[in-house]
Amino acid sequence: MTFEATYLGSNGWFINFTKTNLIIDPWLKGDLIFPPGKWFFKGSLEQEISINESIDIILLTQGLPDHCHIPTLNMFRKDIPIICPKSAVSKLEKIGFSSINILQPTEKTNLCNLSFEATAGAPVPQIENGYIVRDDNNNGFYIEPHGYLDENIKKQNLDAVITPTKNLELPLVGSFVKGADVIPKLINKFNPKFILSSTVGGDAKYSGFLNNLISVEEYKEAINCNLIDLESMQSIMI
Repeated sequence: MTFEATYLGSNGWFINFTKTNLIIDPWLKGDLIFPPGKWFFKGSLEQEISINESIDIILLTQGLPDHCHIPTLNMFRKDIPIICPKSAVSKLEKIGFSSINILQPTEKTNLCNLSFEATAGAPVPQIENGYIVRDDNNNGFYIEPHGYLDENIKKQNLDAVITPTKNLELPLVGSFVKGADVIPKLINKFNPKFILSSTVGGDAKYSGFLNNLISVEEYKEAINCNLIDLESMQSIMI
């Protein structure tokens, strides 16, 4: 086993490496509300999600509420190291986290036996982060939650990519999540053994004006690797 990946629903993942436990974009309790209020967009969990493992690192891809979820982050010890884009920093400082590591695209850091390379992610509207994460045996994965692949990343082999596999579209705006479009590019770039479907799953209900406008487009082509569509709290050994 190189690592075990557990899908937490929405954008959230728990990754268990041999020496390090990593949680990504967690939404574990409370409602998910986008400004200006719940009338605009609201997500509600069917039940709170429990993590029965210690967390060594929190990894955030964006500063938006569905990635940097304040009620969930308040649950964690404030001395846990966090890796995040600049857009999340002010929220994390208000919560009281003491070890905030800002990465911008192309920047790298090593922490708790893992290496992290930030890549350019979705423009929402500022450029947010994707990441390439590897352990000290060079096993690892790529993650970006909106289907935006940084074309400047060098071709390389990875065990897995974590990505949306569907397009989410809004009238006039078009696709703001481009999972169905990005899959062939990810395969060409990373030659992954596994594609782990993310972003639009989990046990949650959504409501509000924005939610009523979203349409979904599935990816329909055959691929030459394992596409795994996990439900909430389901794990896979990579």
